[in-house]
Amino acid sequence: MFRVTEGLQKKYGVERVFDSPLAESGIVGTAIGMAVAGLRPVVEMQFCGFIYPSFNQIISHASRIRNRSRGKYETPIVIRMPYGGGINALEHHSESMEAIFGHIPGLKVVVPSTPHDAKGMLISAIENNDTILFMEPKRIYRAIKQEVEEGKFTIPLGKANVISEGSDVTVVAFGAMIREVQRAMVMAKEQGISVELIDLRSIYPIDREAIAKSVKKTGRIITVTEGPRSFGLGSEISQIAIEEAFLSLEAPPSRVSGFDTIVPLPRGEHHYMQDPYKILYEIEKIVKY
Repeated sequence: MFRVTEGLQKKYGVERVFDSPLAESGIVGTAIGMAVAGLRPVVEMQFCGFIYPSFNQIISHASRIRNRSRGKYETPIVIRMPYGGGINALEHHSESMEAIFGHIPGLKVVVPSTPHDAKGMLISAIENNDTILFMEPKRIYRAIKQEVEEGKFTIPLGKANVISEGSDVTVVAFGAMIREVQRAMVMAKEQGISVELIDLRSIYPIDREAIAKSVKKTGRIITVTEGPRSFGLGSEISQIAIEEAFLSLEAPPSRVSGFDTIVPLPRGEHHYMQDPYKILYEIEKIVKY
């Protein structure tokens, strides 16, 4: 849909790169059989919201086969999907469900925020022996350009990236939210506020060490996520900060997130999405606490 795989079939042939019937349960179910047989399938959901018909295959089989077979079989599958809002799409096209899949034992969930990270993390995902949800923020497919080396390189899964070091507050984000935080940081800097920005990269496994180390330095933490507020990733990250750096906290952990509603259709979508001003408001509030 977004031309990410454009040209692959011509380059590698129809035996390696092929279109499937438009049936998500069948796509993932077939990938499970291929993986158990020794292949490394990479499948694509056209939009994130279309993954739900395959949920049974993912949670009942892909995530459990190693445990079920006591290590005899593995499912090294990468499930790619454009996710998130911000492009004025229709229903089922704008979900941000990383917390759902991060909660399922046996799965790994990763989200790149730059072209460089997308390449390095995708190679790592393909070489990994677990089933991996590779969530690609559709909002930034065409938003940025970056030089990426042509040779093979990998970025370890489960390791966060400290994009900017700071001293007053830690902001943890991922995917398309990184750019929104960076814009807020410019305005915060004008007020003399120093922000440390962590790109989480991996939803699961999550980098507890990076979060704890940063909070022990700044004493404050804000999470910026796109999904619904309740039972979301912001809550998990805040709890990690409490467990690992409670005595260093100078203010309660704060969350900037979506609402507990379905993502609105285009006319109302901007009310749901995070922007630099919402993030700046939380930065100012937590620093003044």
